[in-house]
Amino acid sequence: MITTDGLTPGEMAAQLGDDDIHVWRLAYDHHDGRAPLLSMLGAYLGIPAANVELEASEHGRPSLAGSQRDALSFNWSHSHDQALIAIARGVVPGVDLERLRPHPKAVPIARRYFSPDETTALESLPDGQRDRAFLELWTAKEAVLKALGRGLAFGLHRLSILGPSELPVLHRLEGYEAQQWQLHRLILDDAHVGTLAWQGGPRRIRQWTLAGTD
Repeated sequence: MITTDGLTPGEMAAQLGDDDIHVWRLAYDHHDGRAPLLSMLGAYLGIPAANVELEASEHGRPSLAGSQRDALSFNWSHSHDQALIAIARGVVPGVDLERLRPHPKAVPIARRYFSPDETTALESLPDGQRDRAFLELWTAKEAVLKALGRGLAFGLHRLSILGPSELPVLHRLEGYEAQQWQLHRLILDDAHVGTLAWQGGPRRIRQWTLAGTD
């Protein structure tokens, strides 16, 4: 695996500081399963991908296991032919990726599953802006839930995201102090929407694309 600037993830791993979160964008084929993730984690750990040990939490979130448990925290997401992998130390990142597509039922879905303030914001948008805004909200909510180690069963209505498209803010999260959370909109391309979330102070986000990813 090589970045578009000629460096490898292993070389980038040495630059992962305690105030950083690394985010990788790569091509993905669902037939590969977790192979790209294991390869990336192996590069960061300095071991073969086959030696990476994973375990699943109560709600299914994967994490490193055994002697590797405290080395790194990570999360990943894939949509169609793209994937994102977030890697950090000292915080647990959550990342979500969606391919931009029409959502004619965005408002009905929001009315059923989102908070009232989010639904009102969506309803106020012109039709041409609503699909992206809906997915931006969706990925932000998913990223928070994944950082929590929870799934959709937690309830999308139990958290709300406010702020402009490029600067989302976690306004409310039941059972948690929302102001302790950070959201970061990932710069991808015109066809994808992605959001990164973590609980803790601000961090430097460093983002790379593996060569061969369109």
